Amino acid sequence: MNAATLVGVVVLAAWAYLLLGRGFFWLTAERDTRRLPAPPQRWPDVTAVVPARNEADVIARSIGSLLAQDYPGALRVVLVDDASEDGTAERALDAARALGASDRLTVITGAPLTAGWTGKLWAVSQGVAAASRAQTAPDYLLITDADIAHDPQNLRRLTTRAEAGGLALVSLMAKLTVQTWPERLMIPAFVFFFAMLYPFAWVNDAKRRLAAAAGGCMLVRRTALEAAGGIASIRGEIIDDCALGARLKAQGPVWLGLTDAAVSLRPYATLSEIGRMISRSAYAQLRYQPALLAGTVLGMAVVYLAAPALALFADGPARWLGLAAWVMMAAAFQPMLRFYRLSPLWGAALPLIGALYVAFTVDSAVQVWRGRGGMWKGRAQAMAASR
Repeated sequence: MNAATLVGVVVLAAWAYLLLGRGFFWLTAERDTRRLPAPPQRWPDVTAVVPARNEADVIARSIGSLLAQDYPGALRVVLVDDASEDGTAERALDAARALGASDRLTVITGAPLTAGWTGKLWAVSQGVAAASRAQTAPDYLLITDADIAHDPQNLRRLTTRAEAGGLALVSLMAKLTVQTWPERLMIPAFVFFFAMLYPFAWVNDAKRRLAAAAGGCMLVRRTALEAAGGIASIRGEIIDDCALGARLKAQGPVWLGLTDAAVSLRPYATLSEIGRMISRSAYAQLRYQPALLAGTVLGMAVVYLAAPALALFADGPARWLGLAAWVMMAAAFQPMLRFYRLSPLWGAALPLIGALYVAFTVDSAVQVWRGRGGMWKGRAQAMAASR
């Protein structure tokens, strides 16, 4: 067996494992509308906590979608304005007045960022504290981003699942926009790779330790959050949603799924914008370890680039092994492409997409080394965490 054939065997075996031994992550089976339990007899009280920093372009739609929830229980919204300079708070208040719901929206002017905290988590902690200090503390906290719009039925389904399963956390991977060609190229793969790292079926299995969450939409049982140490327990985390998921799974079962009911309002017009989004947290995922970075680059090259290289440039068995692996990875990508209503032909581009993700991961490390890691809204949030 020559070297090319050996590489082909390794690549084919890797994709066989990913298809059959990784929780069938690629099937996108965990959806918020599937196997939904019966509604609870009592609808719990919920407070939505929305951290916002310079979100004037989207905040009215986001806050409006929360205040317009078709929810039978008590629902309040706390917006934490994190030093915005674009009138974010005023637009949120205007949206509440337009819906006649000003009494259900509380706007807090965020305190200056405290050392050791990331900006988003510092804002979230202030919103959680305000909700917990209310005359009647809520049963649940809906922690959601300022650029997410919610279907009117979303909170009903979230609380129904949480109450029926006694869950500490229900989290939904918000559906991202795929209007531009860079979005169509990169965004479905972003969710695909996330699910590969954190197979949703394994996250949702109470017998497994693996935990994760998607920060755009997280319904958190308040008592579980307090028992886990509150937001302060993850205050310096860059990948804060997965860190919170791990804390909460130690308190009780969690559930993570895909949805059409929480939708991102944030477009990515260019490939560089998507690259910056990926670079913010990629090196943090590798725990800021150069050895893990090198291993990831090598692993991605073998798993994603070797197959097309063999299929196009090798001969004999190596070519057929490479072609088979390429077909397997394209097939694995199909359910995610259907979820995003994109052409199945994008599946053939997965090697190119993988190469771009490798480049952005390397850039993530470079930005940390330059002291600009985790850059978001003018804050280099990975600096302290990487030391």
